Amino acid sequence: MKQLLSICLAGLFIVTTMACQAQPDKSNRPSPPATVTQKVGEVTISINYSQPSIKGRTIGKDLEPMDGQVWRTGANEATTFEVDKDVMVEGKALPAGKYALFTLVNGDGWTIIFNKTWNQWGAFNYKEADDALRVYAKATRADPFAEKFTITVSETGTVTLLWGDRKVEFGVK
Repeated sequence: MKQLLSICLAGLFIVTTMACQAQPDKSNRPSPPATVTQKVGEVTISINYSQPSIKGRTIGKDLEPMDGQVWRTGANEATTFEVDKDVMVEGKALPAGKYALFTLVNGDGWTIIFNKTWNQWGAFNYKEADDALRVYAKATRADPFAEKFTITVSETGTVTLLWGDRKVEFGVK
C-alpha cells in the first residue's frame, strides 16, 4: 500500500512539474501574436508582435500610443524587428540583428525606434541609451479602418503600421 501511495505521489509530482514548465499558449491572449516575414532583395525582414484590438476605445486616450510616450508598437512583449544583413532604414544604417521596435508619437509625427534590448516586456524597461537607430515617419489616414493593429512589409521594403485610422510607413533597403 505504501509503495502504491509513493508511486502515485511521484506520478503527481512529475505531471505537476511538467505542467508548470509548459509554455503558455499565446494564441489565446486578448492580443494574439503575429509574425510578418518578407525577403527584400538579399535581406530577410522578420517582425514579431502582438495584435491589440481597438474594441470601441480611443487611440491616444484609452489605448496606446499616447502622445509623447514610448510605445512597444503592439501589445504584450516588445515587438521585435530582425534583419539578417545590414540595411538602410529611411537612409540611415542599421546593422544586421534583432531589435525591439518602439515608436514615439507626437501628433502626426512618429519616431521609429530600433532598440538593442529586444527581449523585454512592453516598454516598461525601455532605455534610450540602448537605441541603435531612430528614424522619423509621418502618419497618414488609414483606409479602411484597422480594428486590429497590423504590420505589413512589402517586397520593396516598405514597412506599414496600421492602427485604427492611422497608417505609418518607413522604408528598409
